Amino acid sequence: MLFIVIAFLVISLLFYVLFGGADFGAGIIEIFAGKRHYQTISKAIAPVWEANHIWLILVVVILFMGFPLIYADMSRYLHIPLLALLVGIVLRGCAFTFRHYDAIKDQSQDWYTFIFRISSLFTPLFLGMVAGGMLVGRMPVTMADGSFYSLFIAPWFNLFCLAVGVFTVCLFAFLAAVYLIGEARSEEETHTFVRAARNSNIALVLAGGLVFATAAWEGLPLVSLFINSAGAIAALVLATLSLPLLWVALVRKHVVASRLLAGFQTLLVLGAWFWVEYPVALRYENGKALTLFEAAAPAATQQQLALALIVGSLLILPSLYYLLRTFKKPVRV
Repeated sequence: MLFIVIAFLVISLLFYVLFGGADFGAGIIEIFAGKRHYQTISKAIAPVWEANHIWLILVVVILFMGFPLIYADMSRYLHIPLLALLVGIVLRGCAFTFRHYDAIKDQSQDWYTFIFRISSLFTPLFLGMVAGGMLVGRMPVTMADGSFYSLFIAPWFNLFCLAVGVFTVCLFAFLAAVYLIGEARSEEETHTFVRAARNSNIALVLAGGLVFATAAWEGLPLVSLFINSAGAIAALVLATLSLPLLWVALVRKHVVASRLLAGFQTLLVLGAWFWVEYPVALRYENGKALTLFEAAAPAATQQQLALALIVGSLLILPSLYYLLRTFKKPVRV
């Protein structure tokens, strides 16, 4: 049952990046694309932005019930970026709701738009910094000795975590740009989103290199971990080889092919990361690591959680499919 729970955890993270991440990325694209694409972006994410947070809720529930030690240490040492992440999610949701449904009578729409865009940018940044803080190896083993900075700032406020945050921002913007190509209402909008997809894809590759460089700077042997993992190398090679295919699909404006290739690349990158780290979930400053197996709840809890996840997925997944089928227009091939 433990492996079923781990599988649900990994799949939930992947789906949150692919779907929820694209919602955040739409706000980032809006910053650079300008106000003239406001209606297209709002229409694209309005039916699904709330539903996509279910994957993040699943991640939190699985960690809380299935891996309480991981949940406890994350909540303790990473509570500042986690709070910033939560605030960003709330601000972004409120701002989007008000600007989408509120009567336009004054300049309040400009404030809603500003909050929506800024929170779309800093929320994935802090999400990436949380992910980096889990693995960089700056977490203290105990709270017995240490200053506020060493306990609650140093674990996540460093170059590596910032690089992972920037990578997350670029990834979300890239996914959003690719998805929005199929939502464009004119050739001019299509060209804008294609250009945004190409630019964010370049930024994503550069940000990936920055992650490896800062990992070496912070003493995390990320390069050696990848080199010594055949699966991770294979995933990165496939992701690299798929880049020309993606660019051809973007140039030719093949919506379905572009979306599938973008999702495929995301799956490979995240899969490579998981491959080299598994089963480690948290790294501490003395070289100690907490694995998923060590942090797992008792077998009885894992069994109940696995059954609940299986039954819940049978109810949720058809509903999400129906939601997308109902509210999303067919893509243009």
